[in-house]
Amino acid sequence: MESDSEEEPEQLQYKVIIVGDGAVGKTSIAMRFTEDYFSKSYKQTIGLDFFIKQLVLPGDIHVAIQLWDIGGQTIGGKMIGNYIFGAQAVMLVYDISNYQSFQNLEDWYALVRRTFDKDNLPYVALVANKADLTHLRTVKPEKHNEFADANDMYSYFLSAKTGDNVASTFYRIAADLAGVVLTKPEIEVASKVVRAEIVNHPNDGKDVAELPSNPEPKNKCTIA
Repeated sequence: MESDSEEEPEQLQYKVIIVGDGAVGKTSIAMRFTEDYFSKSYKQTIGLDFFIKQLVLPGDIHVAIQLWDIGGQTIGGKMIGNYIFGAQAVMLVYDISNYQSFQNLEDWYALVRRTFDKDNLPYVALVANKADLTHLRTVKPEKHNEFADANDMYSYFLSAKTGDNVASTFYRIAADLAGVVLTKPEIEVASKVVRAEIVNHPNDGKDVAELPSNPEPKNKCTIA
């Protein structure tokens, strides 16, 4: 006897944190990914902004990405550990035309290491933003790769302004967390947006939620 209802697709949820200095383009990356939008004006993020986007991976695996965009000035704040805690993935973002923003990732990564047990670190991605500004580059790809390799990080180059590699970066992160191996064409194709929204959270840390643990990601890669 056939069932009247189809089997429910697998549902996964991941908390992904975006950190880095102010003005490196963290909010622009989040907006480009969730809403395919880029603003030419800069507005500082105070505390954090919260985005949600749902993806569908091969095998009909539905993934909800909870994207936490943390303001660059919060590195010394009392609530920063609460924001980061419970994340399955952390994106360390810098501006390729601002060498100081790259150097300061040492401090951001140290904060991540202090927040998590050393044997249970989240997926960490080193993200070079503003890849469209190659004529203004101050951080050579070799320096990027050295830092990523030394700290066992995943490596990505993208441009929030042009949209290059933004969707593929998040798809790869989601797939790695879910243990899904993507083909190159699948990485390049962005699925339709099911739901995308932004919620402004007060700087009190009360809404921090713990998400389920996930399989360890495999196969470090560089997308450029």
